[in-house]
Amino acid sequence: MPRPVITFTTDFGPAAPAVCRGVMYRIAPDALIIDINHQVPRYSIRDGAGTLVFALPYMPIGVHVAVVDPGVGTERRAVALKVARGDILVGPDNGLLLPAAERLGGVVAAHALDNRDLMLPVVTNSFHGRDVFAPIAAHLAMGTPIEAVGRAIDPATLVHLEAPRPTIRVGELVSQIVQVLIFGNVTFAGTTADLQAAIGPLAPGHRVTLEFPAHDGRPAVTEATVWERTFGSVPLGASLLMEDSEGHLSFADNQGNAAERLGLALDRPVRIRPT
Repeated sequence: MPRPVITFTTDFGPAAPAVCRGVMYRIAPDALIIDINHQVPRYSIRDGAGTLVFALPYMPIGVHVAVVDPGVGTERRAVALKVARGDILVGPDNGLLLPAAERLGGVVAAHALDNRDLMLPVVTNSFHGRDVFAPIAAHLAMGTPIEAVGRAIDPATLVHLEAPRPTIRVGELVSQIVQVLIFGNVTFAGTTADLQAAIGPLAPGHRVTLEFPAHDGRPAVTEATVWERTFGSVPLGASLLMEDSEGHLSFADNQGNAAERLGLALDRPVRIRPT
């Protein structure tokens, strides 16, 4: 039989994931644990959800445990979601899991994590990644049926994230930053089709202006840039607007850090118009 696959995503940083992996290996010693990302910006459920949407479609079918959980220890539910592709997603019911679950075909069964026999003997109020999610994910990977983790819940009651959407106007696209990547690239809500609906056809070298209004104590900033297909189409250090690998609008510096240079952060509004 192939080794069971567990993927693992958190905002824990370097040390805590090893503890959770130890818990999983004690239950599922033959599991293949794939660490997707443990540097999700702290408490950013939306960034964590974006990481899962980006990664899980390319992972083997398996159990995917994700923990970005600012509500740990509260009344928020802990859940396991079975999806149409055959995977099971395990984590907090705070919107983190649902976008990826929908990308994998949609939720076909949802269960609350109620079965204390599948958790560590002591469940703390601050480390459910270790005490709840890791052991239950390992048991599921070893063949425990999802029905054993706890009561069935209506998928319609799962927490949804509000996905930012751009506003298409004549001559401009109004959007916002929905992700800041490790290289300093920023992702805007919206697609190439949205931008073309606002400002017309795009071709390499098409000049556009990005206007970032004053926001959260940061002054307004304007950037004149170009629409291109790839980083190497502009000089080293120059900026560009492009379509990223997921079909979203992305602003970047060629081998530079656009977010740092302009003081950009998550949720910053932007207006994109022709120059």
